[in-house]
Amino acid sequence: MEGEVDNFIVVWIVVLPCLLYCYTVGRLIPQGTTRLVALSIVTCLFLWLPLKLTTMHLGGLTSFFIAWLANFKLFLFAYGKGPLSSNPPIPMLLFIPMACLPIKTARTSSSGPESSTKESKKKVIKKISLFKILLFGMLLKVYDYNEYIHPKVKMSLYCIHIYFMLEIVLAMVAYMARTLVQMELEPQFDEPYLATSLQDFWGRRWNLMVTSILHPTIYAPVRSISMCFMSRQWASLVAIFTSFLVSGLMHEFIFYNIGRLKPTGEVTCFFLLHGVLVSVEVAIKKATKGKLHLPHIVSRLLTLGCVLTTCFWLFFPPFLRFKPDVRGCQESVAFLEFVTNGRLISPSDASCPYLLS
Repeated sequence: MEGEVDNFIVVWIVVLPCLLYCYTVGRLIPQGTTRLVALSIVTCLFLWLPLKLTTMHLGGLTSFFIAWLANFKLFLFAYGKGPLSSNPPIPMLLFIPMACLPIKTARTSSSGPESSTKESKKKVIKKISLFKILLFGMLLKVYDYNEYIHPKVKMSLYCIHIYFMLEIVLAMVAYMARTLVQMELEPQFDEPYLATSLQDFWGRRWNLMVTSILHPTIYAPVRSISMCFMSRQWASLVAIFTSFLVSGLMHEFIFYNIGRLKPTGEVTCFFLLHGVLVSVEVAIKKATKGKLHLPHIVSRLLTLGCVLTTCFWLFFPPFLRFKPDVRGCQESVAFLEFVTNGRLISPSDASCPYLLS
């Protein structure tokens, strides 16, 4: 763990001057291809740096933050678009966290009914977040009975585990960023279990930062180029499919960084399948002019059933090959050992209480 912590500190020490360089490039070089070339050395470095980390938590999050989000934001920044571009330029202290963290400033609203509704919604979200943290703790306790749990049920628990872990970790990152920049930030998730369609799930509820960065970097340009050769409707479907393809490739990259196992393409196939399903869903909605509706309880069950079934088939097999339950538990125990006793130990030397059976 000591070597991993040292590497983690070094990686993020390198990230900071890289982002300072990008900020300076943005002030000195006009937007366009020349700025993109000037930033390319940083984007290449951001793809390489996560490979220096091998743990699930530190390596996985760093891959997501800098290899994916930061690189895509810098690509937009090169052409004067995206969250890093504004007129006048955003302050440097805001540029750095916005470049490498999954945060996005929320639109400010005037005082009045909208403001009071927003405050009420925040209170509800806080209560729900506390409830999710309690459920997450209960879920960890369920792992005490690991040997009695059916494999399919276990995979379902992993789905819930991943959702809770992502929401809690990203909410903590957003809270720290909010404290640093003193600005309101948009949530990362919007109750994905309430999705009434796959388009609703992926586009408006699940990991909204990824959605907001894929739209301008992949969807919009692919759709614009495709419209030169085909109709607007077909161009939109091609753009949707391409966005899911890129998402799959980036997940493959993150999985490799975490597990250091040869990619099998299953994760990419998972996202390609959902790209096809979302495209078909959009085409049906347009063909029926949005008149085809199912009761919400039915559409929600169908949506979650589709997501879970395809996760069992294509997403979880490569995920489970690098033993995330064992490694995640060992890393957590090693972290708690450091927090409670100030002692750094290797995760491989940590004894996981949930896996002693």
